[in-house]
Amino acid sequence: MIVVIDYDVGNVKSVCNAFDYIGCKSTLSREIQDIEYASGLVLPGVAAFGYAMNALGDLTELIKTVVNNGKPILGICVGYQLLFDRSCEHGDNEGLGFIKGNVVNIPQGRTIPHMGWNSVELPEDMDLFEGLGKAKHFYFAHSYYSLVSDTNAKFAFTDYGFELPAAVQKANVYGTQFHPEKSGPNGLAVLKNFYNICEKGNA
Repeated sequence: MIVVIDYDVGNVKSVCNAFDYIGCKSTLSREIQDIEYASGLVLPGVAAFGYAMNALGDLTELIKTVVNNGKPILGICVGYQLLFDRSCEHGDNEGLGFIKGNVVNIPQGRTIPHMGWNSVELPEDMDLFEGLGKAKHFYFAHSYYSLVSDTNAKFAFTDYGFELPAAVQKANVYGTQFHPEKSGPNGLAVLKNFYNICEKGNA
């Protein structure tokens, strides 16, 4: 069972609906037992970075513990950004620290927020994109991006006048800056791949 973490930010229910649509078992919860026994966790969200971290509250250390012990996690949008060390959004905010790097403003000269469909180059060795081919379009909505420094992580990029990291994979930690639940069949395939990763690890 996938647990979509319920932490009082936008967009969590639409992720549950997407899993339901593709026939993958998920539940929306912040209960300790559910998180501990889940086959995998999803951390979605539409909110400012600092607000989202505060909303996680006492779940923060639990999430760090179970993920560091090997439980798969998928961060989406601000949930993706929380996977990194820090963010400068509305001050200096500490993240979960699974991926080395900081979340910073999209450089001036681009339309901000970055909103709409962009083509993402899909590396063959990233499990989230299995079976999707070399490039697909996904839906983005964000004003900050991850400035990465983790040499142990794999990244997929989109072109936004510079190489903007669109997705990450590091061991059991996965993230998408784009919204798979809003990205049609391609996004649903990403969620299905994550579900399969979790079920395989739970077999």
